[in-house]
Amino acid sequence: MTGSERTEVHGLSVPVASAMLEAIGTGAYVVDEEGCIVAVNARAEELLGRPAAEFLGHDAHDLLHRGPQGQQLPRTQCAMRQAFHAGRPAQADEDYFARADGSVLPISWLVTPYGIGDRQAATLVVFHTPEYPRDTGPRPEPAAQWLSELQRLALLAETTAQLTSTLDVDEALRRLVALVVPRLADWVIIDLITEHDELWRTVVVHAEGGTLVQHEDLQGPMPPIPEESPMPLSRALRGVASTLAGPKTYQGTPDSGIAVEQGRLFHATGMHSAAIAPIRGPRSVLGALTLGRTETPAAFAPVDLPLIEDIARRAGLALDNARLYQRQRKVAETMQNHLLPQMPGVSGLEMAVRYMPAPDASHVGGDWYDAFPLSDESTALAIGDVVGHDLEAAAGMAQVRNMLRAYAWSQHEPPSRIVERLDEAIQHITDVAMATMIFGRIEAAHEGHWQLSWTNAGHPPPLLISRDGLANYLTDGHGILLGTQAGFRRPDATALLPPGSILVLYTDGLIEAPGQSLDTGLNRLRQHAAALAHRPLTSFTDQLLRRVRPADNDDDVALLALRVPEG
Repeated sequence: MTGSERTEVHGLSVPVASAMLEAIGTGAYVVDEEGCIVAVNARAEELLGRPAAEFLGHDAHDLLHRGPQGQQLPRTQCAMRQAFHAGRPAQADEDYFARADGSVLPISWLVTPYGIGDRQAATLVVFHTPEYPRDTGPRPEPAAQWLSELQRLALLAETTAQLTSTLDVDEALRRLVALVVPRLADWVIIDLITEHDELWRTVVVHAEGGTLVQHEDLQGPMPPIPEESPMPLSRALRGVASTLAGPKTYQGTPDSGIAVEQGRLFHATGMHSAAIAPIRGPRSVLGALTLGRTETPAAFAPVDLPLIEDIARRAGLALDNARLYQRQRKVAETMQNHLLPQMPGVSGLEMAVRYMPAPDASHVGGDWYDAFPLSDESTALAIGDVVGHDLEAAAGMAQVRNMLRAYAWSQHEPPSRIVERLDEAIQHITDVAMATMIFGRIEAAHEGHWQLSWTNAGHPPPLLISRDGLANYLTDGHGILLGTQAGFRRPDATALLPPGSILVLYTDGLIEAPGQSLDTGLNRLRQHAAALAHRPLTSFTDQLLRRVRPADNDDDVALLALRVPEG
């Protein structure tokens, strides 16, 4: 089974984890909180003579850990397992793993906590077999060089996991800083090229004891990148090369504004040694990463540059993905704002609307609301959900909403007949496969009451809350959803809305959550709506959305609330 064929094991995204592990140049696998293997790289398969299928889902200790003669190793004598349960990094120079043919493989190993995504806690195991014959004479002194290489591989794996599990630029930068300072340096400086080709010194952070201190006085806009300058930062920002630098590098006559700023940086920070690497994205150079040392006496050496380049390269991929995501989100949110209408002013009625996009989708979806005046001086109300939360669903939503407006304005008919016409039309002239909707009209009645007439096409029922906090669902007028081509007549319903009452129309993202019954969500909405009934309508709407929307909701939410005047 290849990495691309693996699916979810114990809730962990194995293709994602496996792809990360393949970047490690030696054997590696990931175990979940129970100690079972959930991802493995090709090098581990090769070293241990096992296909991935023989690793996945098995307890790592029982499958692999052995004594020198191949005997089963008691769990109480396993240093790796003790470190795993303690949730701390650990390493050993000499241990043994079982191969598929029954032989044992001498290894050195390192384990470290390894988070994948926002909710997955796991442990990474990196192992290596020494490249010298065993029992043929004195062994070389271990492993200072090898051990640093093992730590380097673990750091790169952690960098990949940390940076690829967020699509927020600021969060990616924060994680990058925490990965390299103080582990590799005392200072980290990140210069980024903006989408308008301006250079900005985005991060200047110093490790002071156990605290990371941001120096905002050294951050801010930078001079333009010179085209020919041989100075280290200028070369890195053009993507030419990684370079070492020190205070003397920038003591001569500056050849550009960037050189002036670099001289100021070395003077202000007291760095005696720095390593500067380009941050490259797939299409362009995004900036430069500078690591500096002040308290650490050892200067950076050329041998350090490959590791820093690898970290900067991973940072470039993560930042490029985050920028693309944020650009898409901005476009999608702009589109959504244009698709969702402004509420009309209706004499005597107070209205509030809210839309929250799906957190893990493209921030545009099929949930919608609408309110507009009709020619008979009543006001139309609608809320709906076109299946999906992507651009196709948003386009379908716009079609349905606009067709509904046209029918409602031109046809002086009950809500049920308007929705029947809409259902007949969308089957033939749109790509909408399925949708739910409530459509109604509201108008002044008598003695301060307002009358709502509506039909419900497979949508969660409206909620009516009196000014005294009595909350009831309006369950009449319920019919099948749009797009079923059933051809049934749809029912109408009417209700009087008393003075001071609040009517709430909403989509299912407000009340549905994985592993939770619909009744639970409806009861939660009713409870909080009743408790908030005395609030001003904008506060009522905001608090209702904040309190009721499930924390693990993966759908968008539309919400329309209106309050009848006190009379």
